[in-house]
Amino acid sequence: MTSTDAPAIAEAYRMQLSRRRSYSALLWAIFALLMISGFWLADDRNAGGFWEGLPRIFDYPSELVAEAVQKAGNLPGLMLNALPALVETINIAAVATLLGGLGGGIMALLSTRGLAPWPRLVPLFRRLLDIARAIPELVIALVLIFILGGGPVPAAIAIAFHSVGALGKLFSEVAENASLKPVEGLESVGASWLLRIWFGIIPQVAPNWASYAMLRFEINIRASAILGFVGAGGIGYELRNAISWGQGRYDAAAAIFILLFATIVLFDQLTSVARNRLVRGQEQGQYGGRI
Repeated sequence: MTSTDAPAIAEAYRMQLSRRRSYSALLWAIFALLMISGFWLADDRNAGGFWEGLPRIFDYPSELVAEAVQKAGNLPGLMLNALPALVETINIAAVATLLGGLGGGIMALLSTRGLAPWPRLVPLFRRLLDIARAIPELVIALVLIFILGGGPVPAAIAIAFHSVGALGKLFSEVAENASLKPVEGLESVGASWLLRIWFGIIPQVAPNWASYAMLRFEINIRASAILGFVGAGGIGYELRNAISWGQGRYDAAAAIFILLFATIVLFDQLTSVARNRLVRGQEQGQYGGRI
């Protein structure tokens, strides 16, 4: 490259940078236009009440907090009364996570290239995982409540179905990065597909799979509480009833909010510690403890 080529290269770089900035500005303008039009459409469908109601957005929270502070002495007893519903919510999340983890692990192995026993069916199993992730838990729960009636069973099935799709995708990505050397060694001595997976792949992916499952457990606790609003039981059902009582019983709603928040924070901390230990133990195993 000669010295006369440098200005041309610099000019070409400036032009390319200018075009990139123009494209970025155009994309941001389109995004802003879509957001503004979306707000106007939502306001029209809401009978034009969005902007009128916006200044009163904090009225309900302020009333709830004021009444909860006024009746603070009732909160411990109300939280104790809501404890069985909270246990039911945790049980729903635990069962759903367990079923979702088992189903996700099986689907992950069936949809991972290089590990699947039926390679031609890998696209089919991947589409099934996509379907499981695409359908919200709320929709599944509403259908199951119509068929089975209200209660924790529809909630657990709905959350488990969605968890299979979410965990199956994550588990498959972990399995794709696993070393195939142990599998090849086991295959050379005549081990079956199940034995190759059990002894060659599961020890490699188990820490990450467990970490993702614990993270999913936190998400499922929240999902279980939300499904309670549609009659799926648990603390969400109690919260809906407390809110529907209106002013005069806001202390019960505040007690449930506090209990639910404390539970989510507690499990978030516990699972974070467990996940860190799993990841640290996996790294020490990989590097022979010299980390």
